[in-house]
Amino acid sequence: LVFTEEDKYNLYSSLLFKYFLAEGIVCGHDLFVASAKEHPDNILKELPSPLLDDTYRKEVGDEAAAAKSEDLQDSMKIAWRYQNLPKMEASPTTYTKFGHYYDISKKMSPELYQSVKWHSFYLHEELSLEPEMKTCNMNSGYARLLQSIQRIISQEGFDGSDPQKKQRNVLRIGIQSLGSVLWGDDVCCSDTPEDAHSLTKFLYILRGLLRKSLSACIITVPAHLIQNKAIMERVTNLSDMVVGLESFIGSERETNPLYKDYHGLVHVHQIPRLNSLICDVSDTKDLAFRLKRKLFTIERLHLPPDLSDTVSRASKQDLAGSAKLLSSGCGAMAIGKKHLDF
Repeated sequence: LVFTEEDKYNLYSSLLFKYFLAEGIVCGHDLFVASAKEHPDNILKELPSPLLDDTYRKEVGDEAAAAKSEDLQDSMKIAWRYQNLPKMEASPTTYTKFGHYYDISKKMSPELYQSVKWHSFYLHEELSLEPEMKTCNMNSGYARLLQSIQRIISQEGFDGSDPQKKQRNVLRIGIQSLGSVLWGDDVCCSDTPEDAHSLTKFLYILRGLLRKSLSACIITVPAHLIQNKAIMERVTNLSDMVVGLESFIGSERETNPLYKDYHGLVHVHQIPRLNSLICDVSDTKDLAFRLKRKLFTIERLHLPPDLSDTVSRASKQDLAGSAKLLSSGCGAMAIGKKHLDF
């Protein structure tokens, strides 16, 4: 169960959501797409087109050439004591290939996403079919979604406890903007919602379904709208992996020269710990994402070795102060307000 905290304007979290679904189509997995905001058919039509290996290598080569030329231009500006330091590798994708890569400037062909079996759940259509129902103190939208997921797992042969005669496959479940007002939940409306336990009950039952079936699920939640932190802690405990996206749009970091190469930060709050009391802690805690011409990439966040001469002294002090916001795992740590110590 992958839990994704949406960025404020839901621009980049929807990209991760579509990447998850597109990877399932390329791998030949079955899909189950649920939403209360956008029709699942439209979501599938907006999936990014997969890149062939040769095309991806060309894209990476072009990016590397552009970065190299930029480094040559900036080489005279870098202080002499930083010039001989080894350059930090931002992304490990040049050495190992994991999964597939996608071109966000192109849409997936209808022939490709129609080649796999997919199921859709659009809340407004489901509510209009049958009268409202409420089960075990859970709102009707969540109850209908659980029934639909359980029916697909049972009928399509994804139940791991039930021996199946046909060939095994994997079900990828994508649920968009869970917990929002569109689902009939009020956790985003007030600090003391009347229906505070519907979301956690839904996740508890969903996790049980995932454990006994050959399925994986990604959920996006507008966490910045949920005012009750206790609900967020319970939701985090019920998830296997929790990732938060923080966009720079509308914040002071958008115009901060420290973050000029990035469009936002990636916060990994929790990673899977199946059958274990503690989880493996990654050595990389500071991650940032950026939207390139065709690719959406997640890289290690590192600060530039020196500030530009065009930045005023006051701006340098502000930058040094804002750099303190980075966590302790960052290789470039800001100390004091006068300079950056690397």
